[in-house]
Amino acid sequence: MKETVSTVEVNGRRYALPAQPTVVACVDGLDRRYLDAAFAAGCAPFLQSLRARGWLYAARSAMPSYTNPNNVSIITGVAPAVHGIGGNYFYDEAAGAEVMMNDPSFLRVPTVLAALAQAGVRVAAVTAKDKLRRMLGHGMPEGESVLCFAVETAGAAVKDFMPAEAPSIYSAAASEAVFFAGQRIVERWQPGFVYLSTTDYVQHKYGPGEADADAFVAMLDRYLADMDALGARIVLTADHGMGAKADTLGRPNVVYLADLLDDAMAAAHARVVLPITDPYVRHHGALGGFAMVYLPEAALEAARRFIAALPGVDAVLDRRQAAARLELPVDRIGDLVVLAGEHHVLGTRVAEHDLSGLDRPLRSHGSLHEQPVPLIANFALDDTFAGRELRNFDAFEIALSAERSGR
Repeated sequence: MKETVSTVEVNGRRYALPAQPTVVACVDGLDRRYLDAAFAAGCAPFLQSLRARGWLYAARSAMPSYTNPNNVSIITGVAPAVHGIGGNYFYDEAAGAEVMMNDPSFLRVPTVLAALAQAGVRVAAVTAKDKLRRMLGHGMPEGESVLCFAVETAGAAVKDFMPAEAPSIYSAAASEAVFFAGQRIVERWQPGFVYLSTTDYVQHKYGPGEADADAFVAMLDRYLADMDALGARIVLTADHGMGAKADTLGRPNVVYLADLLDDAMAAAHARVVLPITDPYVRHHGALGGFAMVYLPEAALEAARRFIAALPGVDAVLDRRQAAARLELPVDRIGDLVVLAGEHHVLGTRVAEHDLSGLDRPLRSHGSLHEQPVPLIANFALDDTFAGRELRNFDAFEIALSAERSGR
């Protein structure tokens, strides 16, 4: 007879309250190829042991393959069409302004983190970037049983969980600080549930198999092994993959949509919005694989045909097609949605992108090509997930499965 467990239901999914310290980690930009290269180099023995046991799976991220929509999908268990966060940045048509989607007021559903905390679970959420902190903490009660902070803005109240020296957000150390905090929290704070979210600084700069990339995976491996040894139940996934977006000479392969539309159909006054935009663009120049275009209805079909014919463009979808196929909120996307090819990125105008911070060939994300992500656990998935196409936002349900398969 199965043991009866207490559960919470959030956005149509049921989650068991954790019976042991449970950690879900979202490693920003962790393309599966980084893991494969680290395994080949022998520098990630713990993760490699999980793969050997059959606990490394292929999953798919939400679209666009950017940070905000995917972290929010993970903590709500649903796609952007439901939770409402369709990018890091969007054009608010009602307000007539382009805005960051960092404010919890844009969320349309509750989070699993909040439901667990409200049910009395000791919950911690640690992110590298402050842009996510308020989203992660939305709905969680204040008190000694809740921790929610960003490495970027961590204060004295969480100093016991932070490294002695505060890291730059533009460094591998920012992500290591997230895992340092996670390990300390599991060891010292007696949490029920911990959510960790890193930054993709390393993946934007280094490709799979490069020394700095292997060192990054080795760092993850050490902290995950430590948390496993402390008895934590662990699920690790990524918000998106990462790909090379430069030519053989190291120059970015960019389709500057606004410049091209200005030249081809200036009377349409097209507005191009790049949802990759956030406060941290130095390592990618706000260039990604997904763009939204706003323009008069009379110009839509001509613009769609024109953009679809451009080299480096995979597909152009109208608003309703994009909402249906990509699971996006129909009222928060453009009249057209543009998806870049595997080795290209999309921009607005040459003059609007500062690429002076790129000291290596561009690597970026956002398109369907960066949707495949790994999902790895330190336990066998139960039969609920057999034969199911996994999404990164299944991570909480897997970690808090009522079936509770053994390790």
